Amino acid sequence: MELSELRKYKHIHLIGIGGISMSAVAETLKNWNFYVTGSDLNSSTITDTLIEHGIPVVIGHDTENASKADFIIYSAAISNTDPEILIAKEKGTKLVGRGEFVGYLTKMYNEAICVSGTHGKTTTTSMLSVCFINAHKDPSIEVGAILDDIGGNYRVGNSEYFILESCEYMGNFLKFFPNTAIILNIDNDHLDYYKTFDNVIKAFQDFAKLVPEDGLLITNADDKNCYALKDIAKSKVITYGIENQDADYIAKNIVFDENGYPSFDVYKGSELFGNISLNVNGIHNVLNALACTATCDYYSIPFETIKTSLLSYKGAERRLEYKGTIKDTVKIYDDYAHHPTEIKAISKAVKNKKYNKSWVVFQPHTYSRTKLLLNDFAEAISTFDNVILLDIYAARETDTHEISSKDLYNETLKLNKNIHYIPDFNEVVDFLKTNVADNDLIITLGAGTVTKIGPMLLEK
Repeated sequence: MELSELRKYKHIHLIGIGGISMSAVAETLKNWNFYVTGSDLNSSTITDTLIEHGIPVVIGHDTENASKADFIIYSAAISNTDPEILIAKEKGTKLVGRGEFVGYLTKMYNEAICVSGTHGKTTTTSMLSVCFINAHKDPSIEVGAILDDIGGNYRVGNSEYFILESCEYMGNFLKFFPNTAIILNIDNDHLDYYKTFDNVIKAFQDFAKLVPEDGLLITNADDKNCYALKDIAKSKVITYGIENQDADYIAKNIVFDENGYPSFDVYKGSELFGNISLNVNGIHNVLNALACTATCDYYSIPFETIKTSLLSYKGAERRLEYKGTIKDTVKIYDDYAHHPTEIKAISKAVKNKKYNKSWVVFQPHTYSRTKLLLNDFAEAISTFDNVILLDIYAARETDTHEISSKDLYNETLKLNKNIHYIPDFNEVVDFLKTNVADNDLIITLGAGTVTKIGPMLLEK
């Protein structure tokens, strides 16, 4: 579908409009002067913002607008029995899933830069966005978090560039049309959908094959499954890494300052390309910055612009985001990490900071992920000094009582005796207020409602 074809539709309705990607689609369509409405089962700051921007949003089912619209987009969380879906089918209204529609969007740009990978998509997309904006390339952007540099989670530009965070869940990214694909890593996530890790790998292989011969694949040479993609891609391939000395872009001489922020030399082949300093934590962000650097260099962005842009980047929402300080010296951070690999990356990153003891408040995300990766989760959260465990956040799933946070508590207790199961948020806040000491560090982790803990601590 081209934009000219989309123009024949006048009223576009979005079911599940409160999602981070769905809201970006809604704002983009509004910016293109379509009449946009939406519904979501839950109110949020996102739905509030959409309403402020002139997009009518109904909390609950909106059968009225569903019956009036001539084009409906629905999120992956919407079931076939949803009342608005049933109305659309009854009326023969054009009905498109979010992933498919975003695929339409990628076809509307000459340079769709799709950032994929199990971990690091939001950060790398954000880094690229800042670099392209500072290089005056006027990109359109869709990112899976609020990014202060663009004042939200989307930007509508007037150029050929579209920078897009591309999620692999339910194979959504296989509906896209990337001119440049970035694959940061391949890990064993979303097994509720993919069932096996081999299926996850196959999905990323298929994504790499979507890049045309005159396009570009940029991938992580330190990840063996990513590195193997160079042998199946039909496009040009650029690799980056820290450990693999055969990579095209390599980070060397990595050092951390007193805040835990890294600086490193970037080598392009055997030649020094330049030195980069970051204002975000962790060795994982060195890799993300390398992916960004390789991409920007391909698109002829000067190194000085890359360097100053990455230095100015302070992180996206919920990516080891500083929330405030209590008791004068106890700092609170919040992170979206909900997979063992991500939790280990955060644990490793904060160890480069100066503090007394760490306190992590972890909310597991989905029953299936917790069950499949139980031992990995226990190993990951046990690396913090103190652990507070909340109940599992169900998200899209139903509790079948096959797994609970008590199971994760028991496994973690074998590795770290300083673990506490406290399901009530107010009790967590009181417990932390009573037990944290000077210069301790509090980190809330998870993709659910655990993010409320930090503000509650600060309010009390």
